[in-house]
Amino acid sequence: MKDQLGLYYHPQAGNAQSRVYVRRGPDGEVEFRLWRADHPEVWERHPWLSMAVVRSAARMYQQERNPEADPMLLYDIAVARALLQENEA
Repeated sequence: MKDQLGLYYHPQAGNAQSRVYVRRGPDGEVEFRLWRADHPEVWERHPWLSMAVVRSAARMYQQERNPEADPMLLYDIAVARALLQENEA
C-alpha cells in the first residue's frame, strides 16, 4: 500500500492503526519506519532504520524491557522487498 508518507504494510493482521513504512536507503538497503495512529510521536522520534539496526534494537528491548516480547514480528524483510519490487516495476 502507499500513501503520502510512502510504501507501507500492516504488521499485525486486522490492525490498521499500525503501519511499517519501507524504502531503499542511499546504499540500496531496505529501511523501515514505524507509524502508529495512537502514538504519532513514534514517527517523529524514530528515523528510518536498516534491518541490522532493527535487530540490534529488538535485542536491546528484550534485554532491558521485556524478554517475552518479540519486536521483530513487526519487521518483515520479505514483505518489504516485495513492496519495493512491485513499486519499482
